[in-house]
Amino acid sequence: QVQLIESGGGSVQAGGSLRLSCAVSGRTFSVVAVGWFRQAPEKERESVAAINVNGRNIFYADSVKGRFTISRTNTRSANFSVNLTMNNLKPEDTAVYFCAARFGNEYRAWGQGTQVTVFS
Repeated sequence: QVQLIESGGGSVQAGGSLRLSCAVSGRTFSVVAVGWFRQAPEKERESVAAINVNGRNIFYADSVKGRFTISRTNTRSANFSVNLTMNNLKPEDTAVYFCAARFGNEYRAWGQGTQVTVFS
């Protein structure tokens, strides 16, 4: 099994920055990518960013391009972290942020989520 634990959420004023971290551990050899998702109250979960474990293929949602950066650390370790650096935060970025591991074409392992609140 693969375990994911998010950290780094909090409250910040609009225009500020936060960095989220997703610690990935366990049987990670089958993981092909890690993604960050978010869900705001009364809204559907949406994909924010994703990165392949080799770090070569990166995806960003249009709403965060130019403001968010996804990266992987510990590239030579079975246990690694995927960070989401969020700059110029907006109130509409307020949500619970989740990281998830993709196996093949499906995200099947999820973290517990971390709250991000951006106030104006």
